[in-house]
Amino acid sequence: MNPKYVIDTPENKAFLNSLTNELLAFGHKFPSEGGSSFYLGDDGTPWTDRPRECWITCRMAHVYSIGSFLGHEGSEELIDSALKGIMGELSDKENGGWYPGRTADGQILSSTKQCYAHAFVILAATSAVLAKRPGADELLKEALELYDKRFWDDEIGLACDTWNTEFTVCDDYRGLNANMHTVEAFLAVADAVDKEEYRVRAGRIIDHVIGWAKENSWRIPEHFTSEWVADLECNKDRPADQFKPYGATPGHGIEWGRLITQWAMSTFKNDKKAASSYIEAAENLFNRAIEDAWNKDGAPGIAYTTDWEGNPVVHDRMHWTLAEAINTSAVLYRVTGKEKYSSDYSEFMVYLDEKVHDKINGSWFHQLNEKNEVIGTVWPGKSDIYHALQATLIPYSTVDVSIAKAVKIANK
Repeated sequence: MNPKYVIDTPENKAFLNSLTNELLAFGHKFPSEGGSSFYLGDDGTPWTDRPRECWITCRMAHVYSIGSFLGHEGSEELIDSALKGIMGELSDKENGGWYPGRTADGQILSSTKQCYAHAFVILAATSAVLAKRPGADELLKEALELYDKRFWDDEIGLACDTWNTEFTVCDDYRGLNANMHTVEAFLAVADAVDKEEYRVRAGRIIDHVIGWAKENSWRIPEHFTSEWVADLECNKDRPADQFKPYGATPGHGIEWGRLITQWAMSTFKNDKKAASSYIEAAENLFNRAIEDAWNKDGAPGIAYTTDWEGNPVVHDRMHWTLAEAINTSAVLYRVTGKEKYSSDYSEFMVYLDEKVHDKINGSWFHQLNEKNEVIGTVWPGKSDIYHALQATLIPYSTVDVSIAKAVKIANK
């Protein structure tokens, strides 16, 4: 095996470092005049005819906060631009919370308030607080108060998904994608500002997810009714839906595995026995996803979705699933020491280098088909650098600390 692809070699560290720098350079053109993020095209040129979405803007605030800890030139100005958008044109001053985005001509994107986007507002704010950017503390306070009031259901220990603009009608749909990014955001809050109650909340969500996955052969149900009854047939007629695809999403099983590991290691610290059942669950989620979805068409890559027996439904490969596979294989290797995970990591590194990394225009191709040909039916262009950037850093970061805090500590 080429040492470039082997974890803990100088060659692999150098490879990821070069990708980190390239990605941070790639994203520089995201800010609009109002600060909200343009969707980036294939070469990093903004697609100004597309909506400027809240979740993308928040991700850019997060990644350039990380960039500031790495000493990447221009990061502070880019954080501030994104914060301007989050606190300005994306903020609903009348009803509270944040709009999903703005259309190209500046109109409100839709008449909803989404938990998914609000979780990213929290993540952006925590990272900006760590970066000591003006207004970040106030933004985090506002975001947590709004989230606690509108999205968090403390009785059950999960978050609802979507309200109307005025926060008067809550949609009956419940989903785990928003709850997954809520766990990410809650862990970041606990790490950034020592609010440990949010780590406890993350654990409550995780306990639900592990229970549902265990009952379903470690394939996580994604979609639920208002009573939290799994809807396993949701969007069967639209299996490639961008945010609510039918069936199991192996990439989410992989991502949950990493978040569960981070939570367990930070919650139980040196108590390996207490953490062990959670680490085992994380391994089960990762291994089920890889068994179901990796290299299923005679070509490498992780199929986007499967049915409930593990057969691929949407065979396309999304860049974010690879990013999470890189992260989780590295994290599980750190925690368990099992060579299987270092071997998996090397396979993912080869695939990244040979198929997914765009060596001409930079960044990573966001969607490929089962033959690893670049397509754009679900994810045209290269919307942002969040997943890819994190995948260049998490493999060599502390496993029990959120990535922004971990990078800041490592680069003091």
